Amino acid sequence: MDTKKVSFINKKTFWAGILLAQFFMFYIFSKSEFCITFFEKLYDIQKNFHIRIFSWIPFSAGDLFYGLIGVFLLFNIFSIFRKKRRKKACFYLLIFLNIIYFTYQIFWGMMYFQTPVIMKLASQEKPDIEKAKRLAVQYLKKAAETRNSVFQDKNGVFIIKNREVLIKEILHQQKFLPRQISTKKPLTQISVKQSLFSSIMSFTGISGYYNPFTAESQFNSHLPHSIIPFTISHETSHELGFAREQEANFAAYLTGIKSSNCELRYSTEYFTLKSLLRYIYSEDKVFAENLLMQYSPAMKRDREYEKNFMIIHEGRLEDFFGFTNDLFLKSNQQEGSVTYSYFVHLLLNYEK
Repeated sequence: MDTKKVSFINKKTFWAGILLAQFFMFYIFSKSEFCITFFEKLYDIQKNFHIRIFSWIPFSAGDLFYGLIGVFLLFNIFSIFRKKRRKKACFYLLIFLNIIYFTYQIFWGMMYFQTPVIMKLASQEKPDIEKAKRLAVQYLKKAAETRNSVFQDKNGVFIIKNREVLIKEILHQQKFLPRQISTKKPLTQISVKQSLFSSIMSFTGISGYYNPFTAESQFNSHLPHSIIPFTISHETSHELGFAREQEANFAAYLTGIKSSNCELRYSTEYFTLKSLLRYIYSEDKVFAENLLMQYSPAMKRDREYEKNFMIIHEGRLEDFFGFTNDLFLKSNQQEGSVTYSYFVHLLLNYEK
């Protein structure tokens, strides 16, 4: 047999074996409290390092990184169908998977195995529909009152006056997260960028995402403004170190609910109200619909604008990304993307 061919086969086997070994190694790590604590401390170091490197860049370096990865993957996937390049393409893909998987787990993946926030709360009761109803009424009143203090466009729809002030307020408020919820070191700066893929994101149902390779928080700049402040707060909660989606929502809730910035507070109250209504709707459709009718005129305009935005951008791409995101969340110790019960669970127990 050709020695070069044997050597190539051995190299592929080696990298395939390394990948399997990584799966096993990180699985073992995920079961060790010592290892999880180690990766939490490591994250505190590397996130600040990455923020210093990438935050000054005016565009999303992470999106550029993802774009280059996409080009690399497409080139090698197509090369697999070409007989002359098939072996090398498979070899390069194996090396790439090893590098990207290891880097992802070191930078972010192990953070999904932190102690769940619900375990840190004094109360851990299951969600109660009647408590959710009472809380929804409270947040309807709060949101309607705060809505009167924010700016709106000529059509009477909420708009953000100053995004930079909003981002600074989020950074400031993160310092006051309750110690029983978060012992994470406060950030001295956060890296928030408009996604380069905002136009595409509008058709995927994705409002934002955190890039663990560059520690950048991306958001869809085309979203209705009523969604953007809470989205930024959510993604920067990831940046702080909350990996699970609904725990990042809860951290964002705690960040915004007592803020003196009316834009952040309204977006937080509005998101909380919508989350409660989604939960209530499955149990008491009449109550949820009745509360929707009690929205203030300004809130109804914001809701109508959001609905129109979603209708314009709905389609198969949203279904695809919703399905893949759901699989990703479930594979990382989380509920599916359309389930809000954990956030409501945290909210009701915290409010209690």
